[in-house]
Order: sequence, then structure tokens, then C-alpha cells
Amino acid sequence: MTLRLADIVQFLAGATGANAELIGDPGLQIERLSTLEAAGPQDLSFLSHPKYLAKLAQSAAACVIVAPAARQAAVGRGACIVVDDPYHAFALVTQLWKQRHTPQSPAQIHPSAFIDPTATLAHGVSVGAFACIGEGAVIGAGARIAEHCVVGRHAQVGADTRLAARVTVADGCRIGSRCIVHPGAVIGADGFGFALHEGQWVKIEQLGGVLIGDDVEIGANTCIDRGALQDTVLEDGVKLDNLVQIGHNVRVGKHTAMAGCAGVAGSATIGAHCTVGGGAIVLGHLSLADHVHVSAASVVTRSILKPGNYTGLFPIDDNAVWEKNAATLKQLHTLRERLRLAEKAILNSGHIEEKS
Repeated sequence: MTLRLADIVQFLAGATGANAELIGDPGLQIERLSTLEAAGPQDLSFLSHPKYLAKLAQSAAACVIVAPAARQAAVGRGACIVVDDPYHAFALVTQLWKQRHTPQSPAQIHPSAFIDPTATLAHGVSVGAFACIGEGAVIGAGARIAEHCVVGRHAQVGADTRLAARVTVADGCRIGSRCIVHPGAVIGADGFGFALHEGQWVKIEQLGGVLIGDDVEIGANTCIDRGALQDTVLEDGVKLDNLVQIGHNVRVGKHTAMAGCAGVAGSATIGAHCTVGGGAIVLGHLSLADHVHVSAASVVTRSILKPGNYTGLFPIDDNAVWEKNAATLKQLHTLRERLRLAEKAILNSGHIEEKS
């Protein structure tokens, strides 16, 4: 299947509400979406950052989506679509492409699926093979429950939400509308709660749930623990990558994104519009303000109350050098105290000389 440039521009104008200027043949047929480097003469690509401007001239793409600042360079190369935010526009085109090239199959309930008689399924729900919908569960209109999914007792899945294969939504947990949950994710496992008594760990039953807002995306094999007493909460628009761990009673603000293998310990509060890099860790009971950005592999050991970019990691180095630096690091407190004493002695010495 192909798409005409005119149809793509019309779609972008409607989706963004902004002008999308086409320079070139509106009837040109686009066969693929591609990067600047790999694009061929029937492909559509994009330029999102000025530092890649040199690649624009070398690209064989049929058409490139560019910002107004790159308009002249793009026109000199060939056809282009000029928009305010090329990356956003390209993201929207990928959605259009998927809609056109992988049309959704009709809603159906597979004969092998188990649906409790007390569950409520709205119009247009699809349930895959060997899925299980529990007692009192509520599935919203147009939702897609794939193969081997489990939706627990009194759990809720919102309208047009898609659960990929082997997703578990445990008892009493709720997911909003238009969410995407990738394979193997577990929503509502018990939080890690134990009381130490006479050398033995005694389980604290996790009595809360998980509440997930609208337009949330959750990566493969990500785990979101249910709260101990109150709910664990992910607000609207949150995006979690694969293998992310969200502990019990965590609250994640709107439109925050976390990359793969990030971990948030119990009762931490993450603000809105934050980003947490891959492998980064936020310790329990801490708070991050809105618009805080944590670098990959950092460990957040204190609350961050001001927006900004934060990094906390020991740089990689030759192992022998790293060991020496680590040993020096352990002596910093002693060196600091010695320096303070030396400064005090120098100041006292100067004071005495002035008097004399």
C-alpha cells in the first residue's frame, strides 16, 4: 500500500490544527517511512534537529518533513513538508501508516476464552484465545484483550485500551481509556511489604490497588505493584518502557516517561512531565518536583524539589584507575575535616599577626 503526499499533508493539518506546507508533487506515492540515511526514492523521512542538516542533502528520500528553519535546504534537495515540529509530525504519520497498513480485525470472543458470567463487556470488545476475565470485571467499549491475558476480579479496563499477550491485571486494579500494555506486563502484583519480627519476615498484606489513567503506555514485562493500603497511581499520559519496576504506593504524575530498567521504590512521588533515564533508581519515600529529568543509571537518594536535569553516577574508567578514585572518594570526609582545620589555623595565624 502507498499513501499520496497530498493525503499525508491533509492528515497532518487535521491532526495538528496547524499549517503543513507541501513543496513538491502532491500526487507522489510514498511506499515507506525511513531514516534520512536509509531512505530511498519512494520513502518519506524527517529532519528533527539542525545537527543532521548535512545528512539532508545526501538523502535519497522522496520527501522530507522539516522545520521552517530548514525549508531552504530541503527545497534545494527536493520535495518537502514544512511543519513547526517535524518529530511530532513524523510520529503522527507513523500512526496513520499503521492504521492504513495493519487494519484492526473485527471484534470477537475466542471460544477458548473464559469470561465470568458476572463480568461486563461493552460493545466491540475483543478477547483472545485462553484469556480469562474474572468475576465482576468491567471491560470498556472497543477494548482488545489478547491471548492468555488475565483480568482479575472487579478489575476495570477502559475503552479502546489494548492489552497485549500475557498481560495480567490483578484483582481490583483499574486501567483508563486508550492505554497500551505490552506483553508480559503485570499490574497489581503484591508490593514488597514485610515486617521483621524476631528474625523472621512477616508478610504485610497489600490491600490497595493500582489506578492507571488514560493514554498510558506500559512496556513489556514491566511490573506495577499494588498499594499496601492506598492505590499505586499512574496519572494520564505516563509512558513506561520495558522492565520498569514501580513499587507500592508510588504516584507518577501526568506525562512522565521512564526508560527501560528504571526502578521506583515504594511510596515515592514523581511529578508531572519528568523523565527517568534507563537503569536509574528513585529510592523510596522521596519526592521529585514537576519537570525533573534524571540521567540514565543515576541513583536518586534525596528529594528533588526544583525542576532541572540531575545526574548521580560514578563515571566508567579503566578498572585500576576506578579503584584508585573510589579509594580516594572514601577519604573525602577526612580530607575535608583536615582542610577545615588548616583553614582555621591559617585564619587564626593571620588574626594574631594583624594584632601584633
